[in-house]
Amino acid sequence: MTRPTPQQQAPELRFSLLGGAQWNLKEQQPESFTLIVFYRGLHCPICKKYLQQLEELLPEFQQLGVNVLAVSRDSEKRARLSRQKWEIPQLTLGYGLDEATARAWGLYLSKGVKEGEPEVFSEPGLFLVDSTHTVYYAAINSNPWGRPYLPSFVKAVDYIVKTGYPARGELI
Repeated sequence: MTRPTPQQQAPELRFSLLGGAQWNLKEQQPESFTLIVFYRGLHCPICKKYLQQLEELLPEFQQLGVNVLAVSRDSEKRARLSRQKWEIPQLTLGYGLDEATARAWGLYLSKGVKEGEPEVFSEPGLFLVDSTHTVYYAAINSNPWGRPYLPSFVKAVDYIVKTGYPARGELI
């Protein structure tokens, strides 16, 4: 399994957004970063809480010049249900992430084992990608817990933006 490495170009990333638009990482030109949150899907109550917290922090991320979005392997219908049931109207929400792209980003894949879970879904990942589409930060999880704590992450991004702190973890 490969994974994105800090200080290297991010893998291709394209998917559909709720509302009909197509999203492509190569077209993004954030002031500082793009924050990409890969989530498991509608079936995950921990993802619900995480994305609700992300929605609450959108203004703080936006002040730092960070474009924020979340995407899963869910269908459009399931993504719409997530937006509605989880009450996350402002969060840019993508759907239909394909397996090859999930693998290119180093995401773990799981088989559904409980009712309501898709046959195959990706586990969480969080990536901070700079304006040149270079990976700055990567967190990949094999389960829904253990993700970066978002309030602290906002503070970290603030520090990065203010001080020019370099990406770390580039040596394998």
